[in-house]
Amino acid sequence: QVRLVESGGGLVRPGGSLRLSCTASGSFTQANVMAWYRQAPGRQRELVASISRVGSTTYADSVKSRFTISLTNSGKTVHLQMNNLESEDTADYYCNAYGIWYTDRYANDDYWGQGTRVTVSE
Repeated sequence: QVRLVESGGGLVRPGGSLRLSCTASGSFTQANVMAWYRQAPGRQRELVASISRVGSTTYADSVKSRFTISLTNSGKTVHLQMNNLESEDTADYYCNAYGIWYTDRYANDDYWGQGTRVTVSE
């Protein structure tokens, strides 16, 4: 089992910045991919950014040049630095870990955190 705990959400004004963090715990070595998704009210959950265990990153077009995803050396904490926030960034942000290297095996397991809310408003 892998447990993901997000932090760092909150209320920020347009143009402001926030840094989200997600720490994974459990009996595993690392995940193949860790990612941030978001879900705005009335909308489907969407991928914001992902990072592989070797550091390859992908971003949604809407956040390129504003958001940066990073992974600590342990591979168990992922950050999302969000700059120049816009009202359209308001959503619940979820951490995801996919493809888990457990201590004794690999499995295409998929884990989610509980989410942290980001509100961008005056």
